[in-house]
Amino acid sequence: MGRAMDWMISGRLFDASEAERAGLVHSVHEPAELLDAAYALAADLVANTAPVSVAVTRQLLYRMAALDSPEPVHEVDSRLIASIGDNPDAVEGVLSFLQKRPPQFTLGPEQDLPDFLPWSR
Repeated sequence: MGRAMDWMISGRLFDASEAERAGLVHSVHEPAELLDAAYALAADLVANTAPVSVAVTRQLLYRMAALDSPEPVHEVDSRLIASIGDNPDAVEGVLSFLQKRPPQFTLGPEQDLPDFLPWSR
């Protein structure tokens, strides 16, 4: 919060190295290398992350980060953890790790988001 306050109130310019050190960005690239790095990151995410898990994580962050209490997030997270045993992508993630092979996730965020998410009611 202190760093964000500094950047926003001071109006000072800061370079990419400071942004990276502060965690605002997770990598910095030369302009000629940027697009290749972005495509590599996207390919890695597509190959190695479960789409429903990514969608739920993003929604939790964007929809619930500003709540006054962490309790509603804890409740959703607890339900998500409890539902892992019934989630074929969770099973696939563990099996692919144990078998040292790329995962083959089958669920999609368009049709397979958990029905207990507070924003899906």
